[in-house]
Amino acid sequence: MTYLPYVELQTNPKLTASAAVIWLHGLGANGHDFASVVPELDLPDDINVRFIFPHAPSIPITVNNGYVMPAWYDIFEMSLGRKVDVVQLRASANKVVELIEREIAQGIPSDKIIVAGFSQGGAVAYETVLSFDQPLAGLLVLSSYFATSATIVTHEANKKTPILIQHGSEDSVVSEMLGQRAYRQLMDLGYNVAYESYVMDHTLCAEQITSISHWLQERLK
Repeated sequence: MTYLPYVELQTNPKLTASAAVIWLHGLGANGHDFASVVPELDLPDDINVRFIFPHAPSIPITVNNGYVMPAWYDIFEMSLGRKVDVVQLRASANKVVELIEREIAQGIPSDKIIVAGFSQGGAVAYETVLSFDQPLAGLLVLSSYFATSATIVTHEANKKTPILIQHGSEDSVVSEMLGQRAYRQLMDLGYNVAYESYVMDHTLCAEQITSISHWLQERLK
């Protein structure tokens, strides 16, 4: 099997990992984008986490006049009610599922695996986790939107999985309205979801990283 290429970091490389976080980058970035966040999370020694940061394939992006760049799926338009490239998004989610299954095969229980995603990566993370057939430890969605809310086939295995949505109130790329919409949709469906807003643009901030660290520790301890 050919897996997505990725960057791998482990909080304590001398020991066997007891948990895993698969973290998806945004449009035009790569797996290195969030690798520098790992030391900032300052996770305790008793939680030995393997972080996997996959690289998206490079594909033409319609809104960028067909310019080829790393992306989990094509962007047809930038409107709030944008048409979604569901086929490519789902194909990317399937590649993430392969990484999850590989971690399970290497001895990490499914309920010690978290999927995180920023922007485009967050949309893929929603599709991946909510349709996965084994219980996961959590879903972390950063500055993103629930692109496949109308088409996703969810699985009961992750109906109670903790979901944390974080968004910037000044986001100029993905309106916070979309993050709030996803939160309301998931609440209405009975999911275990929390929402946090930060005064920032389409990025991460120090206060947010501290919150992510606490959330990871609660999920993976």
